[in-house]
Amino acid sequence: MNTSGPKKFGLYVHIPYCLQICTYCDFVKFESRDLPPNNEYISLLKRELKLRARAFGSRELTSIYFGGGTPSLFTPAEILSILEAIANEGFTLSKELAVAEITLEINPGTITEAALESFLEIGITRFSVGAQTFDEDLLRVTGRKHSVADTVSTLKMLAKRNLNYSFDLLFGLPGQNLEGVRSDVTRALDFSPSHLSAYNLTVPIKHPLNKGRAGDDVQAEMFETIELELHKSGLFRYEVSNFSKPGFESKHNQLYWSDSPYWGIGIGSHSYLPRADEAFGKEADLFPWGVRFWNPATIAAYRSELDHVEGAQFWSKLRPERLEVLKLNEALTDFTHTALRSQAGLSFQALETKFGSHIAQQVANRLRDAKLAPYVCENNLRWALSRQGQAMADRVFEAVTFLATDRLS
Repeated sequence: MNTSGPKKFGLYVHIPYCLQICTYCDFVKFESRDLPPNNEYISLLKRELKLRARAFGSRELTSIYFGGGTPSLFTPAEILSILEAIANEGFTLSKELAVAEITLEINPGTITEAALESFLEIGITRFSVGAQTFDEDLLRVTGRKHSVADTVSTLKMLAKRNLNYSFDLLFGLPGQNLEGVRSDVTRALDFSPSHLSAYNLTVPIKHPLNKGRAGDDVQAEMFETIELELHKSGLFRYEVSNFSKPGFESKHNQLYWSDSPYWGIGIGSHSYLPRADEAFGKEADLFPWGVRFWNPATIAAYRSELDHVEGAQFWSKLRPERLEVLKLNEALTDFTHTALRSQAGLSFQALETKFGSHIAQQVANRLRDAKLAPYVCENNLRWALSRQGQAMADRVFEAVTFLATDRLS
């Protein structure tokens, strides 16, 4: 983890509108008919920006990410109006970047050639395609409304323009076998994505989608197959679930793994400010390990809260259940877990800089436990997950989960 260089800060914009509710999804989302018209929601986003932007001293953004939901259900003009509102509050994109990263999540079948051209004209530089699989039966099982033909059509539009885009692949689905996963990866690579995110289906034990799934060993083999096929095509792992061509790593998602601040606007969106962030001002000592906070998950509550929670340090006025003032053990756990998720790994120096040498040594001692030897590699006081550890990451994370009762000081 690199703690030097320019400060990073990102903005996430949540668009909760969906054509359907997928059976595995746990994000805040609604079918479009259950939400107000687009223009009303956009007005709320603009209001949140105007009322709360002053809480953030830094206005130079590493990235802007439109997530959902299905942001591609909004027109280019509507997305542009949000970008203009962001600029009107003084936010600019970092001049350190050769190309600004403004990502728009799109679902197959929700974008036309004309709309794609318009999205490019308004400044979108990266797309994330929620395709999941090329198996028509599995699309139906997971509740996806798009077809394989929709996916192919959308990918052809992106590929022929040689655009920077990411492909979302879901594996470990009920009834799916190793050959099915290999077929999905091969077909995705036919369209030359610059980035691919591979997610193992994660649902509660009693969830219907858990029936008929391959065993853990086969799911681990599926992941190894994905990595092998991607590696042969020049996409390399830079985080547990994320692969890219060199230079096409997601700048926004890297904020989450590098202890960097980000602000989420819209219903249900999450934000994080680490220790000593300038947004704390003179009250920094009250928040020595940073804060996490999030918006209400319904339109009514979100609209109501904007009436009375605003201004500098607005987050300190949120309801207790939506504000987490991090304790030392929580901040340390988050820091170690997110760093270990990245291919760069966790460095002793980064630990020492944030938590002091005594705590850094405690983390080092845990990671050097003989029981973790197959899962963790150490090189020059930097730890990273081994190939086996990437498949068994939970064992490593458990070892470096710190409790309030641990003696850390």
